[in-house]
Amino acid sequence: MLTVRPYVPADADLTIEIFLRAIREVASKDYNQAQIDAWAKVEDRDAWAKRRSSRPAWIVKYGDVSIGFADLVPDGLLDMMFVHPDYQGMGAASLLLTTVEAEARKQGLGRIFTEASLTARAFFERRGFRVLVSQIVEKRGQTLENFRMEKFL
Repeated sequence: MLTVRPYVPADADLTIEIFLRAIREVASKDYNQAQIDAWAKVEDRDAWAKRRSSRPAWIVKYGDVSIGFADLVPDGLLDMMFVHPDYQGMGAASLLLTTVEAEARKQGLGRIFTEASLTARAFFERRGFRVLVSQIVEKRGQTLENFRMEKFL
């Protein structure tokens, strides 16, 4: 059974692990090794923890196991949403997105947007997002393609 709870500061290391494993084990099918190595880094744990704590963020759990997370920036940016590779396809990302959308509506936002990876693009399209633009972003000397996407609520 999947449940969602608010992020707490003690979740920082857990979310870092999920982030790194999702990129290394899931996004690696769409990006080359140099791109993965550049993207899958958290150089400042405290800055990471501060960012997650500075905005609404959630942890999705499967029973007692925390398997994913998402957060929402005040302007409507769905900044991060990652699910642990061992728990892909169970509905965790859908539950997180539903939670993000509910919070956005509660805040009076008319839309949410994200910068989706090649890996995540199809998920967001199936849930009503549309691509605004394909973009090339730089991470630690590597270029990666992603998609600026939005959904009106």
